[in-house]
Amino acid sequence: MDVPMDDHVELPSSSRGSRATSPGGIWREVKDTKVIEVAASPNMNGDMELEDGDAAVDKARRPARYRPRTFPYRRYLPYRHVDNQYQNLQVCIKNLYVAVSAGDFAPGATHWTREIRGWMSLKFDLPRDDRIRLIRLYYDLALAPGMDSTASERFGSMFMNLTKRKHYLKPGEDLTLDWRPLWKEIKTLVLPADTNSLTFSSGSPNRRSTKTLLKLCSFAQVYFDPEEAPLIFEEILPFFSTSNPDTGFAVIVILNLLIPSYPAPAESKWHPQHYLPTIHHLWSLMNRSKVVDLAILDLFSRIARDGLGAEQVPMGPYGVFTNEQASMVFTAILRLCEIPVSQVSSPYSHTVDAYAGLAILLEKDQRKYPASHSIARWIVMSLSPEGVDTKDSILAKLEGLIQATETFFHPSNSGGWTRTLSQIVFYLADFFVMRWNREASGEMATPTSRRLNDAIKRRFVLCLRDVTFMGIFSKSGTAMSYALSALQNLAFLEPTLILPGALQRIYPSLRGSVEVHRTTSSIRALRELARVIVRTKGFRCHITALLGLALPGIDANDLDKTMHTLTFFQAVFYEVPMWTLNPVKADLDDDDETPAVDGTLAAEWVTGQIERLDAERVDMEIDYEKELSDADEAAIVISSTAEFGTFVISLLERVFNLLRNLPDAARLRTSSSEEHVANTLPAALGPMFSTMSPELFDLALNKVADFASKHVVHQARDAMSFLCSCLCKVDAKKSLSVLIPILCRSIRTEIEETGAGSSRTAGSEVLPRDKALVWYIGLLSMSLVHAGSAVVDFADELLDIVVFLRERCKGIPSSHASNLIHHILLTLTTTYTVDTCLYEDSEIVAGVTPALWAHIQDPYKLSIKWHYSDQREIDLAIKIFATFAERELKHLTDLIGPTPPVRRDGSGKDWSDEVSRSLIVLRLITAGTSSLFDTRIQDPKLSAEQQAAIEDTDSGDDIGLGELTDADYGATEDEDVRPSFQYPAGTHLSRGSDEYQKVHELRHAIGEMLHNVHKYLTEKQQDDVIAFNALYTTYRSWFTDVGVERSAHTLERVTRLFVADSGPFKMSGTRKEFPRPLLIRRANVYHLQRQKHNASPRPCTDLDATLLKDLVQSSVSHYTDIRKTAQTAIEASMKVIIGARPILIPPFIEHFQAAVKTSDFPRIKGAMYSLLFGALLKPISRDWRYTPAVIKAYVDVLDVDKTSIVKLSTAAAIQIMDMTRPGSRMAILDKSVVDAIKPYFGVDEDKVTSKIDRRKALIQKRRDFVLQRRQETGSDLAGISTSSHWKKESRTATVTIGLGLRFEEIASDKMIDLTVKRAVDSHPQLRTIYGSALVGLFTYIDMRAIADHKYENFLLEKRTIPSFVKMEPDRHNPNFASEFLASFSKPETELYIDQDHPGWLVWGKYIPAFKASQRSMPDYDDVEQHARKRIGLSLTRDWFAQIFGYMKQEPRDTSADRFRMTNVICLTNALGVVFDGFADTSFEDIKELTKETFGDGSDKHQHRATAEILCALLSCGMLVETNLRTEIWSFVFPIVRSILEDGMTPDNQGYWSTFIDVLLQNRDPRRAWPLVEWLSSFRLDRTSNAAFKESSKITSLMHSIADIGWHYQLGKPIWDDFVANLDHPYKGVREVMGITLATMNRAEYYESYPDVTTLIESQKAASTLGTRPYELTPEFKKVIEGIFDQIEQWRKERPPGQQTASAYTSASKTMMLWLESTFSSFECTKLIPFFPNTLLDALLHMMDIKEDPELQGIAYSAFRQLGNIPFRAGEETDFVEALMRIGRTATSWHQRLRSMINIQAVYFRHLFLMPQARQEALFDCISAMLEDTQLEVRVGAGATLSGMIRCSPLQLRQQVLDKLILQFTDKLRRHPLRRREQPGTPTPEQNRTLVVRHAAVLGLGALIQAFPYASPPFPWMPDVLTTLANKAAGDPGVVGKSAKGIVSDFKKTRQDTWLLDTKVCCIFLFLSSHLCLLVHGLTMVGAVFPAGAVGGSRGCAVEELLCVIGETASAQLHGERHCTGSIEWEHHVYTRLTSVRLA
Repeated sequence: MDVPMDDHVELPSSSRGSRATSPGGIWREVKDTKVIEVAASPNMNGDMELEDGDAAVDKARRPARYRPRTFPYRRYLPYRHVDNQYQNLQVCIKNLYVAVSAGDFAPGATHWTREIRGWMSLKFDLPRDDRIRLIRLYYDLALAPGMDSTASERFGSMFMNLTKRKHYLKPGEDLTLDWRPLWKEIKTLVLPADTNSLTFSSGSPNRRSTKTLLKLCSFAQVYFDPEEAPLIFEEILPFFSTSNPDTGFAVIVILNLLIPSYPAPAESKWHPQHYLPTIHHLWSLMNRSKVVDLAILDLFSRIARDGLGAEQVPMGPYGVFTNEQASMVFTAILRLCEIPVSQVSSPYSHTVDAYAGLAILLEKDQRKYPASHSIARWIVMSLSPEGVDTKDSILAKLEGLIQATETFFHPSNSGGWTRTLSQIVFYLADFFVMRWNREASGEMATPTSRRLNDAIKRRFVLCLRDVTFMGIFSKSGTAMSYALSALQNLAFLEPTLILPGALQRIYPSLRGSVEVHRTTSSIRALRELARVIVRTKGFRCHITALLGLALPGIDANDLDKTMHTLTFFQAVFYEVPMWTLNPVKADLDDDDETPAVDGTLAAEWVTGQIERLDAERVDMEIDYEKELSDADEAAIVISSTAEFGTFVISLLERVFNLLRNLPDAARLRTSSSEEHVANTLPAALGPMFSTMSPELFDLALNKVADFASKHVVHQARDAMSFLCSCLCKVDAKKSLSVLIPILCRSIRTEIEETGAGSSRTAGSEVLPRDKALVWYIGLLSMSLVHAGSAVVDFADELLDIVVFLRERCKGIPSSHASNLIHHILLTLTTTYTVDTCLYEDSEIVAGVTPALWAHIQDPYKLSIKWHYSDQREIDLAIKIFATFAERELKHLTDLIGPTPPVRRDGSGKDWSDEVSRSLIVLRLITAGTSSLFDTRIQDPKLSAEQQAAIEDTDSGDDIGLGELTDADYGATEDEDVRPSFQYPAGTHLSRGSDEYQKVHELRHAIGEMLHNVHKYLTEKQQDDVIAFNALYTTYRSWFTDVGVERSAHTLERVTRLFVADSGPFKMSGTRKEFPRPLLIRRANVYHLQRQKHNASPRPCTDLDATLLKDLVQSSVSHYTDIRKTAQTAIEASMKVIIGARPILIPPFIEHFQAAVKTSDFPRIKGAMYSLLFGALLKPISRDWRYTPAVIKAYVDVLDVDKTSIVKLSTAAAIQIMDMTRPGSRMAILDKSVVDAIKPYFGVDEDKVTSKIDRRKALIQKRRDFVLQRRQETGSDLAGISTSSHWKKESRTATVTIGLGLRFEEIASDKMIDLTVKRAVDSHPQLRTIYGSALVGLFTYIDMRAIADHKYENFLLEKRTIPSFVKMEPDRHNPNFASEFLASFSKPETELYIDQDHPGWLVWGKYIPAFKASQRSMPDYDDVEQHARKRIGLSLTRDWFAQIFGYMKQEPRDTSADRFRMTNVICLTNALGVVFDGFADTSFEDIKELTKETFGDGSDKHQHRATAEILCALLSCGMLVETNLRTEIWSFVFPIVRSILEDGMTPDNQGYWSTFIDVLLQNRDPRRAWPLVEWLSSFRLDRTSNAAFKESSKITSLMHSIADIGWHYQLGKPIWDDFVANLDHPYKGVREVMGITLATMNRAEYYESYPDVTTLIESQKAASTLGTRPYELTPEFKKVIEGIFDQIEQWRKERPPGQQTASAYTSASKTMMLWLESTFSSFECTKLIPFFPNTLLDALLHMMDIKEDPELQGIAYSAFRQLGNIPFRAGEETDFVEALMRIGRTATSWHQRLRSMINIQAVYFRHLFLMPQARQEALFDCISAMLEDTQLEVRVGAGATLSGMIRCSPLQLRQQVLDKLILQFTDKLRRHPLRRREQPGTPTPEQNRTLVVRHAAVLGLGALIQAFPYASPPFPWMPDVLTTLANKAAGDPGVVGKSAKGIVSDFKKTRQDTWLLDTKVCCIFLFLSSHLCLLVHGLTMVGAVFPAGAVGGSRGCAVEELLCVIGETASAQLHGERHCTGSIEWEHHVYTRLTSVRLA
């Protein structure tokens, strides 16, 4: 029956409270005899049922959330639902506590986590106290040391789920989280540990993924205590250093992740402005990095967001930031857009970001969190009313940003910047709408004085309007989508500003007046604007006209446009009822009949408005609130509905035509346009049918029925079926009464007269004879879906037709007939909504009126009609189910019996077809009645006691607390298949009833029959693939379709459709403002969620086990199709059957082992796919009862030599390796956090404690069992490894090694011996594997020793090295930093300082150091020493000889020809064993072998091996005693020195450079003092001709300086030597010398603040941007000036035109390389003071050396970067002055031209930092350069001026335009072109006149070309064009050519908008009275051409000018321009223009 939910007991609205305010009273339950209703109350948000005696009442009364629920989900359910959810929640928490306390994290804790998540997904509100405790618990679990990574990710996911909504908890007030666990994880991931310099070991084995850590940070950050910000800074900032840039990057990124952006209390000083100067200072230290810019902007945006609502944080026109800070941010935004400027390169240096290192792991995914997101959030959250009336503010800067980049939004100007710019606009609009709506609703607690107001809103919309309109026609689909979304948001904010302009563009597109490609964009725009148009007064009068104009968009030739048109219609139909409205009753007498609605009024009004839109500018504003009275507007709306009937007919005709032209579905690809259209049709027309008046509905029904009965369009069957279904859902009784007779009659006709369905079908193609039958069956089938109780009225007809079809149909029609039965059963037995009306019945009692258009439905005032099956429907469903089940069971029994009714001789497929038909019927009727089956009790033969026992087991209360059997060593069952709590979801049958018993007995009988068929087929018909596939598909349905039809994925499909349809109605900051039909569909989705939740896994019965074994047997069949189908059924069954995995795994393993022994390849494939590539893999990996057998069987498979098996085994290698991964042994938790969720157990306390202890014991027993099996398996495999083929051994060895390493015993002796001996195997692949294993063995030994031999210390990363100490910095000594650095200049020291970062920026709590005189190896215990001794037994001289020999072999792969760190690590540890005396090898042996390896050094591979050996020796030497260290250096250093001195070649240089890097990077230089001292003693020898020898030494020196960083203190002599030899004659030497100088300069800088407090205070005191880094020192300034003075002297001494190298060119190249390297680094700002007076002139001179192209190129590359260097405000002054000086006064025109490159770059890059006076000076300079004597300079100045105007803010732009227009126009006027008196060379005065006029033309042209896409043109443009035509177009030479080119380009760039632009130009011209001047201009143009050429080029020029001013009748002009005289032509033009003006 259909149950109307219309008898609610409503509380008064005042009682319910606002949906956007704070909580109020308690929700009460109102009971009814029919259904349970829950009245609204804002406390528990409509989702609370409280009964007397409920133990959870007190907890439930506490408000769970600060914002009430928008939709009362459970209130509208059609069945009784007394949910004991809070008792269930307590059971879950209780069991979670027990599981966590016992250490049962998986599957115990993860199962109860899933259960709580499922509880929350049903919209139950978690009490706040419980939420807080659970958040803390899951935060601790997610970050617990030692936690398994998989479990950790699940706990982290639950933590994020609990914190993802901000309206549950208030940061600080309700919850505070500790940042330290996250800091510890991140620090270990990306920052160096104190002891890393001496160890190669990593941290915890269960390291979390960076993706999980980033998510945890983003969710937890808001709950960090803001008063702990100083502690965070103190922990993180000491790691900052640019000497080792990766730590600098890491610190910036970590600060973004951890700094609490939520403001501190008012009494605290740690508000944003306290530490923001420090952040800006760090930003300045790491400039030119995109990674840093992204992190800083993300941090600032969060600070802006969280500071907005904090009254204690001051806020002004720039938000919580200052003007200087805001200007820096906007400058960074310009950089991030990466807009090309002039010829300069990118503002970012790729070299800088290449140093990001591991910090790149913590960078947020730019696909999910693009830079534009942070930009928009920062801007919108910084807007405040204070910025409206001030000259400068965030809003003003935003306007400047948009104006500066406006040209780059145009479709014709797309590039890499398009996506970023469009995203910025989208996010700006989205964030603004969100803030606007949330402030209006009270959801965002913004102080009143800071809230957005109408003035801000209007100005914001105007700012984005033009660029948004540009974007909707973008060539990029992504950019267009962003623009359309932004358009919707802007229209929502200011419809009167947006809708007129939108309609101005849309109407011409729909009428075909503009280019076709704009039509689709316009329709998409309509779809986005439909909601706003319908809801805005006046504009909604356009909607009917727009619907009519959009109809042609349904076009079978353009399916994309069709789809967009349909979505537009859908959006309108959800807002506008398809009712022809009647005139308002007040206008009629009572006795008057209602007159017919006349559409004339609306048509005339819309026509007038369209003409008005055409006539006015696109920036027009229309406010119908003022222009139209309510009565007039209502009359127009009513009149506009007169043509709805015509529209519906036209729409359906177009749809039918579209369906007729769809291609065959069999030839379509997936996700094709045709498929999208077919899916969109019902989504669009369904709302239309549901909103129709009865008359229109009848019309539509008849049209559809007529088409269905008279046409057969096979390819459109699905689409047409859905249309019929839509009609039936609206009015089932009426629709079915029309459709059923027609379709049933047609079906019988097709079968009886045509013979359709009478033969079998091969394949999936429908026979032509059967297509009509399939068409009618499909339409009938879908018409019945969810048609409600009306189906019962047609029971007899439907039963007759389905029986008829079952008897007469074969082939594909038979399947469709079975589907018809399925749909009938679904309709009768399931619960669903049958309400699609747009309004409540009570709202349309008086009829539909205009007031109901765009009606907003209150979610609390719904009366939903549900279909809830009554007894008649249940009886009918059971009757159909029983009838067909019994029939098919009997038929199958006969078919597999001894005398089948159909022959099965194997010659035909009739028997298989019959079996398949019966199985399909059984499958579909089982699925159709799935809602009648009990999800728990599945065996009807169980006794009542057995059923009760099962129910008790499933209740959930004792899950996890019951007795656990010690025999269960496995963990096969996954938490996904454990019982769940159930909640009422509309059960139809009562347990124990006759109907209940009957359906379950039938289902059981079906299951038994499936087994019998399987048994028969496997014995008699093993090759019958068709029957097997049908059988196992039925198996799958039988298993899964219980309680809900899982196989149909109903919930997922319905949810997906709901999300798609509700998307257009979602607006940021609003909550479910959906039309009524969508709210009803949301209620239906909730019901389906409850149903699916209840359909949880059920206990396994005997029949289930039998069928599962059947599937196992067929999963290893010899036939591929059978295997695949059976494996699919198994995968589905495991999700619903508890205990399926232990039943499935053993037989699969048996089949696997047997197949391997017999080489049965198909069975091997089936077993491997099932065990290693499906859902069984995970339980096998965890359950070591089965894991060893699977691993061994896999190893045996490796012997199989068949390609397909080899590929399969290769793919399975990863899974097998994952099995060997050691599991979690221990997780360290905070006991107080766990105890916080401990419930009150009362008298059961001891019992629970006992159960926890038993659980712990069992878990430990399982771990011991696993450890034992791992050892046994590893030992067995070790034996296999030594006697197998190398391919098999390579795989086996990997597994063996994974099993053999463990923390406690490290490894067995057998394993150690095998690993060490095979590390020198003759096969390279095995050698690599075992070599890596040996490294792992050493790593385990060291990790264990460093952790003080305790696993807990290992997890907590507590490291112990005897020589490690913490050195206290002397903070009170102002000279401590200089003394600290001075200590690195001499070898003597007591402590080695390896880390680079301590003290570079600020001194931390301590400096990690190592005692120089003490051995640095860890203290090994007996276990570790035993392992090392065992290793030493195999480390003989012969072992080293072999490994050294293999190291110097030529690698097979060229990519392996590099310095290999694996060899170094392996040898370092092996040598440690040797030096400890555990090996039968001496140091003397090593020396001899090393010398033998090096040999004569003639081969590069000898060098590679020697470098690796010597590096290992020196690395080991750092760990041993002092005397042995000295002995090692005395052997190694002479070899290294001799090689670096004389043995370097281009082939081996890379090896030795890496040798130096490994030795010195992050190491104290005093550890390698002999090498560092010798390298530092290098001096250039100008007399040497060995250039490579010199350059290689410098390269080695450069590497050492870069590695040592700011600790390097031996550079002064080298610096002086290099500076004195800048003009070195050899290029190779100069190149490395320049880079080395830059490296030395970089290494000299440091800051060394005594502590973090001093750092922050000093930055705050300096300025809001902190101190400026990289300040010049007097010494450096003196050196640079001296160098360039010397270069200038050499330049003057160089003879002009010298072809050979000179001191000037050589020194210049060296300096350019130095500068190039510096410009690409952080310290580039250090050179800014040299730009104006030193660098600029020098660079320009170098670019003039034509004889040396190399110098020119290097200088030009450096010159282009000057404009990209980040200046602070005011720093650009001298540089700009110098550029202007050069541009005006340089003697070389090349220099003048080049200066403009940087003028434009500096202007644009620093647009927000440069004062207006400086900007105006630049304009003056460029304007003056227009009069340069050189043509190229003038043209360049014009282009530069155009670009500068284009990117200028509006206010400055207008001032400049006004000034320049007057200036250039006046120049043309004051310098007229004088006719030459005599031919010949022009006089200087004539030349000067020509230059001035050309300058004026170029200047005016620059103004025009600055806005190439401005449409309509600005008011001043026609005047400028007229001036050019009048005063310059007739000039000879370049002046006239330039003028005509400007006019011509003006039209070419406006092809898309030419019609509109010509009208506007014409209006402006006439208004400005320039007509006569223009005509005179035409005469001047005519003077350029010969008198008789009017019909030729002269006429074309005149016609071009006519077009510019508005002439559009081009064709007519072509017919009229054949006059011969210029006077007549001018008269003709004047007459034409006058007539246009009069018109």
